[in-house]
Amino acid sequence: QVQLVESGGGLVQAGGSLRLSCAASGLTFSSYAMGWFRQAPGLEREFVAGISRSGAITYYADAVKGRFTISRDNAKNTVYLKMNNLKPEDTAVYYCAARAGSSSRSIADFGSWGQGTQVTVSS
Repeated sequence: QVQLVESGGGLVQAGGSLRLSCAASGLTFSSYAMGWFRQAPGLEREFVAGISRSGAITYYADAVKGRFTISRDNAKNTVYLKMNNLKPEDTAVYYCAARAGSSSRSIADFGSWGQGTQVTVSS
Protein backbone atom coordinates (compact mmCIF):
# COMPACT_ATOMS: atom_id res chain seq x y z
CA GLN A 1 0.00 0.00 0.00
CA VAL A 2 0.99 3.64 -0.34
CA GLN A 3 3.20 4.90 2.45
CA LEU A 4 4.28 8.50 2.95
CA VAL A 5 6.83 9.40 5.61
CA GLU A 6 7.55 13.03 6.46
CA SER A 7 10.70 14.28 8.13
CA GLY A 8 12.54 17.52 8.76
CA GLY A 9 10.23 19.26 11.18
CA GLY A 10 11.45 20.91 14.37
CA LEU A 11 11.71 24.07 16.40
CA VAL A 12 13.01 27.19 14.71
CA GLN A 13 13.06 30.90 15.49
CA ALA A 14 11.00 33.34 13.48
CA GLY A 15 12.83 34.23 10.29
CA GLY A 16 14.53 30.86 10.14
CA SER A 17 14.27 28.05 7.61
CA LEU A 18 13.42 24.38 7.48
CA ARG A 19 13.20 21.80 4.74
CA LEU A 20 10.61 19.08 5.00
CA SER A 21 10.92 15.82 3.09
CA CYS A 22 8.32 13.21 2.27
CA ALA A 23 9.48 9.79 1.12
CA ALA A 24 6.91 7.78 -0.79
CA SER A 25 6.68 4.05 -1.37
CA GLY A 26 4.12 1.60 -2.69
CA LEU A 27 3.16 3.74 -5.67
CA THR A 28 4.36 4.83 -9.06
CA PHE A 29 5.50 8.17 -7.75
CA SER A 30 5.66 9.98 -11.07
CA SER A 31 1.97 9.24 -11.61
CA TYR A 32 0.92 11.12 -8.50
CA ALA A 33 0.46 14.80 -7.87
CA MET A 34 1.74 15.69 -4.41
CA GLY A 35 0.67 18.23 -1.86
CA TRP A 36 1.66 19.65 1.49
CA PHE A 37 -1.00 20.56 4.01
CA ARG A 38 -0.85 21.77 7.60
CA GLN A 39 -3.02 21.75 10.66
CA ALA A 40 -2.59 24.07 13.61
CA PRO A 41 -4.18 23.32 17.00
CA GLY A 42 -7.89 24.02 16.97
CA LEU A 43 -7.95 24.75 13.25
CA GLU A 44 -8.88 22.78 10.18
CA ARG A 45 -6.29 21.24 7.94
CA GLU A 46 -5.37 23.59 5.12
CA PHE A 47 -3.60 23.46 1.80
CA VAL A 48 -0.04 24.80 1.71
CA ALA A 49 1.55 23.84 -1.61
CA GLY A 50 1.11 21.43 -4.49
CA ILE A 51 3.16 20.07 -7.36
CA SER A 52 2.24 18.29 -10.56
CA ARG A 53 3.37 14.81 -11.48
CA SER A 54 6.34 16.02 -13.50
CA GLY A 55 7.17 18.88 -11.17
CA ALA A 56 6.65 21.45 -13.89
CA ILE A 57 3.69 23.10 -12.18
CA THR A 58 3.68 24.33 -8.59
CA TYR A 59 1.09 26.30 -6.68
CA TYR A 60 0.83 27.78 -3.22
CA ALA A 61 -1.52 29.13 -0.63
CA ASP A 62 -1.39 32.92 -0.47
CA ALA A 63 -0.07 32.77 3.09
CA VAL A 64 3.15 31.04 2.05
CA LYS A 65 3.68 32.32 -1.48
CA GLY A 66 7.18 33.74 -1.88
CA ARG A 67 8.44 32.05 1.29
CA PHE A 68 7.87 28.32 0.66
CA THR A 69 9.05 26.23 -2.29
CA ILE A 70 7.76 22.79 -3.17
CA SER A 71 9.84 20.45 -5.32
CA ARG A 72 10.11 16.78 -6.10
CA ASP A 73 12.68 14.21 -7.17
CA ASN A 74 10.92 11.44 -9.03
CA ALA A 75 14.08 9.34 -9.09
CA LYS A 76 14.09 9.35 -5.28
CA ASN A 77 10.32 9.16 -4.79
CA THR A 78 10.54 12.24 -2.58
CA VAL A 79 8.78 15.57 -2.36
CA TYR A 80 10.22 18.53 -0.47
CA LEU A 81 8.98 21.72 1.10
CA LYS A 82 11.58 24.40 1.67
CA MET A 83 10.28 26.97 4.14
CA ASN A 84 12.04 30.31 4.48
CA ASN A 85 11.30 33.35 6.62
CA LEU A 86 9.16 31.28 8.94
CA LYS A 87 6.59 33.01 11.10
CA PRO A 88 4.93 31.94 14.36
CA GLU A 89 1.68 31.49 12.43
CA ASP A 90 3.37 28.75 10.39
CA THR A 91 3.40 26.57 13.51
CA ALA A 92 1.47 23.40 12.69
CA VAL A 93 1.71 19.73 11.92
CA TYR A 94 2.68 19.44 8.27
CA TYR A 95 1.37 16.55 6.18
CA CYS A 96 2.26 15.39 2.72
CA ALA A 97 -0.38 13.79 0.56
CA ALA A 98 -0.55 11.96 -2.76
CA ARG A 99 -3.22 12.07 -5.45
CA ALA A 100 -3.28 9.80 -8.47
CA GLY A 101 -3.47 11.97 -11.55
CA SER A 102 -3.69 15.73 -11.80
CA SER A 103 -3.01 18.39 -9.22
CA SER A 104 -5.51 19.72 -6.71
CA ARG A 105 -5.77 22.03 -3.71
CA SER A 106 -8.63 20.09 -2.17
CA ILE A 107 -8.04 17.86 0.84
CA ALA A 108 -10.83 15.57 -0.33
CA ASP A 109 -8.98 14.83 -3.57
CA PHE A 110 -5.95 13.30 -1.84
CA GLY A 111 -6.27 9.65 -0.95
CA SER A 112 -2.97 8.97 0.77
CA TRP A 113 -1.51 10.85 3.71
CA GLY A 114 1.60 10.75 5.85
CA GLN A 115 1.63 10.83 9.62
CA GLY A 116 2.76 14.45 9.80
CA THR A 117 5.76 16.30 11.15
CA GLN A 118 5.62 19.10 13.71
CA VAL A 119 6.93 22.54 12.84
CA THR A 120 7.13 25.05 15.67
CA VAL A 121 8.20 28.64 15.07
CA SER A 122 9.07 30.70 18.11
CA SER A 123 8.79 34.47 18.17
